[in-house]
Amino acid sequence: MPEATIVLVHGAWADGSSWNPVARELRNRGFSVLTPPNLLRGVTTDAPYVTSFVAQRVSGPVVLVGHSYGGFVITNAATGAGDVRALVYVDAFIPDAGETVFQILGGSGSALDVPDPTTVLDLAGYPGAPDGDVEAFLKPDTVHTSFAQDLPEDDRWRIVESQRPITLSANLTPGTDAVWRSLPSWTVVGTEDLVIPPGTQRTMAERAGSTITEVAGSHVSMVSNPQATIDAILAAAEAAGG
Repeated sequence: MPEATIVLVHGAWADGSSWNPVARELRNRGFSVLTPPNLLRGVTTDAPYVTSFVAQRVSGPVVLVGHSYGGFVITNAATGAGDVRALVYVDAFIPDAGETVFQILGGSGSALDVPDPTTVLDLAGYPGAPDGDVEAFLKPDTVHTSFAQDLPEDDRWRIVESQRPITLSANLTPGTDAVWRSLPSWTVVGTEDLVIPPGTQRTMAERAGSTITEVAGSHVSMVSNPQATIDAILAAAEAAGG
């Protein structure tokens, strides 16, 4: 059985099921796969949770994989999470220490980088929220035209109906680590990604010295065209010793 455990960290407006096509193939190849919940409350909460999850539940080499905001989390979660040997970013943020999601998206041409966020997001308060914080949900039209435009309509509606919101503050909270400086990484760039535009992804990946693969796919290319993600994870796992 392959040695490395693959830990798949989902992004905003998703849950572990967003990895189903990828996880199925990895299991079929003999890998142990885990898809921890990403709390979507801010990197200072979300990254320590993933760190603790991996440290307690995995022994042996680990490949950490992050989609979208999950890339922000794994960048800050790898230190202390056991024997993490490689990182894989899928349509993801690859932040440097001190950067925020909104800083990275600002001026990028992202469908979410708009003067009035309520044109693409529904905002709602939540119990126990810090002063002024809200949860952000994707409007149905945003899912259909900008987030998952290459998925079948039924799958897009499933995202609309089951999406897990991210807090506004999570997009404003800077990371404190940039573990890609010391770990090898692989990046899958969806060339039709309208949330994190391909050029922005490439710039971050090149800064990280990442091995870059491009795939015709939306922001959820690991669902619409999973083979590119599977191949990147297999390459990372081989480098990790599994």
